[in-house]
Amino acid sequence: MRLSKGLEIEIYTGTTDGQIVGLSDRITKDLDGFVREPDNRNVEYTTAPLSCYDRLLCAILRPRHNLRQYLHNLGNYTLIPGSTLSLGDSDRFYRSDPHNPYHSYIEQTYGTNVVTASIHINIGISDPETLMRACRLVRVEAPLYLALSASSPFLDGKVTGYHSTRWHLFPQTPSYVPLFESHHHFIEWTEEQLSLQTMQNVRHLWTSVRPNGDNRPYNLNRLELRICDLIVDPIALLSIVALLEARLIQLINDSTLDPLIQSQLSPLELLELTGHNEMAVAKDSLKASLNHWQDGRPIAAQDWVEELYQTVWSTAKLGGFACFLSPLKKIMREGNLAQKWLKKYYAEPEINSILAEEIEAMARREQDLSDKLCDSPLVA
Repeated sequence: MRLSKGLEIEIYTGTTDGQIVGLSDRITKDLDGFVREPDNRNVEYTTAPLSCYDRLLCAILRPRHNLRQYLHNLGNYTLIPGSTLSLGDSDRFYRSDPHNPYHSYIEQTYGTNVVTASIHINIGISDPETLMRACRLVRVEAPLYLALSASSPFLDGKVTGYHSTRWHLFPQTPSYVPLFESHHHFIEWTEEQLSLQTMQNVRHLWTSVRPNGDNRPYNLNRLELRICDLIVDPIALLSIVALLEARLIQLINDSTLDPLIQSQLSPLELLELTGHNEMAVAKDSLKASLNHWQDGRPIAAQDWVEELYQTVWSTAKLGGFACFLSPLKKIMREGNLAQKWLKKYYAEPEINSILAEEIEAMARREQDLSDKLCDSPLVA
């Protein structure tokens, strides 16, 4: 079994020395396939839902290559790694569309706390009750995906003390989101939030994971994991996608793999535990001390990821995508991007140099991958 997988990729634009510059208004006007975020400094593209990892890899690379070429033609511009405004300016909101009322609401309500870059992973699940079960399981395990992807230890040219400053600052909205017991529960709750205006529209549900579809909350067809920081290494990204897919296949094959069934904790206790785990991981990522959703036992984030990896390996192997899961071992061995950057920073505290080095490595890595693995050459 393989599930369909699609990615929403938000990324900053700027200069080759890591200074972020807002260009999304020009990009979305001149290039197909890119959409604006409320702030002009990042831009988003989406891959089609695909079941094949090889095709998904090329779907990640081709738009990015075209965007990179476009930026180069504009001047000394490129794509910037990281999930926060690493070198600044977090004091000002740069509107991409001054006439959009929803963007006005976001700027006035949240400010630059939402001016982040991230990866949203969408996995196709057509049955609504299976989807709700999947959302429950992934919600309590979402901190592990953030631990693997953390890439935002800097803000405004300073070390923040968090591996994912993005998730530490990001306004999860509404402030209370339950573990949805059924599709009907999700519909009723969403309608109530819209009536109370704690959600401005059906998209205004900003939590680690949510049910998604073309007519929310009624017609749903996918799970959307929203907690991950921007993962600029495509191979590392696919390994995290593979972990999520294998876990969801496990759940589809075993309906008892559900926190409402297997946990010794109440739903409210599960939410409290999960909130604690998310904040612990935002601070220390793979080194965070967490509590397991099954019984509350203490467990290190890295140990939990290793445990989950071993649990899903046979599922991934049976599905024919274990080779895409295996690069997780490298992340656990060498650390995520935030850990690598902090190690460099404490050896030589030059954030500009760290970003410039990563920008160059990112471009080189993408070109090497496309040359080796994509069937046709990348063209601008």
